[in-house]
Amino acid sequence: MHARSLAAAQTVAASKGRGDPLGSRLSDNAAELLKCYGGMVEAVDQARPVTPAAEWLIDNFHLVERQIRAVRLHLPRSFYRQLPKLVSGPFAGYPRVFNVAWAYVAHTDSAFSPAVFTSYLRAYQAVQPLTIGELWASSITLRIVMIENLRRLAQRMLANRRAEQEADRVADRLLGLLGKPAEPPSVALADVRAGPLADAFAVQLLHRLRDQDPSVTPALAWLDEHLEKEGLNADAMVQDMHRTEGAAHATVRNIITSLRLIADVNWNDMFESVSLVDEILAHGSAFASMDFATRNLYRSAIEELSARSTGSEIDVARSAVAAARRSSDDPRKSDPGYHLLAGGRRDFEIAIGFRPPFHAWPARLNRASGIGGYATAVAFTTLVVLALALLAMGTTGA
Repeated sequence: MHARSLAAAQTVAASKGRGDPLGSRLSDNAAELLKCYGGMVEAVDQARPVTPAAEWLIDNFHLVERQIRAVRLHLPRSFYRQLPKLVSGPFAGYPRVFNVAWAYVAHTDSAFSPAVFTSYLRAYQAVQPLTIGELWASSITLRIVMIENLRRLAQRMLANRRAEQEADRVADRLLGLLGKPAEPPSVALADVRAGPLADAFAVQLLHRLRDQDPSVTPALAWLDEHLEKEGLNADAMVQDMHRTEGAAHATVRNIITSLRLIADVNWNDMFESVSLVDEILAHGSAFASMDFATRNLYRSAIEELSARSTGSEIDVARSAVAAARRSSDDPRKSDPGYHLLAGGRRDFEIAIGFRPPFHAWPARLNRASGIGGYATAVAFTTLVVLALALLAMGTTGA
């Protein structure tokens, strides 16, 4: 249901757009994750306790780095530019498939399931088809969203770690554990009296001061009063903190497990199970019985033809199947590949209004001229080279 409502609400820009905000976003996430990882490793080196979620990140950070490298490898700028971009909403200017992946991750708590994700994409395409490039990019954008989600949790864990360290310093001053006399609450708490307290700071300070010497009771009273002003109480805050840490642990575990699973899934099979272009070609020809490389040639041709004509990829696929059916008496022409890749390509381009790019004209001219044109070009080039050489020799009197 969510996939259908999302598809109905999204509008794609007519132009492909420039720049690579998704690549910049990934770079920022990678840098922040590395910084958070360093802070957590430092806490472990200092024999300080870390949360289970932080342990998951520390133990599996090599996997995260490997996935970041894989995304950079498989999402070059040339591929990114071809992805349809959104015109409105919080992800305006970003690829549509990025928002599709974001919504999936948000509604599954980062738990990837091939069966669920396949159903999700099929439901989305029941309202609005995705392009071939978008379907291929779905695995990449899933990883990007997972990594971004992990960054958000890692930053929160690092912020909580720093707040707990600050609470420990205040508690040490109140309890006289720094080799100095215990300080009164008015002195030790002077730097934290203004503004709201971080949950991690308040919980850690409560943990350190409870069941201690009565001399710190004024500090506990101040803390209770401060929390009460914010509409909170100590016991509820401790429970909320434990719930938050438990939820973070579950989400980090889901992200790490999902990144492993995404890397192991056969995306060729998953892509073909949700591709509407494959479904059209399979119903109109022997497409399904061909090998993967051949089927990919058909899809690449449809992508190219759609990009330079007014029809969508679905329209081009249907037109190819229709052209093949009109030639059912000829075994060659009755296959869509004849019109997409072989002798019927030129007539098919004219039929769908294909406009070849300028840089493709030399190659197209070469194919059109055949062996005669090739021989003529070789002979002409040879004559030019010989003429230049003979001219140079003649000017020297040789």
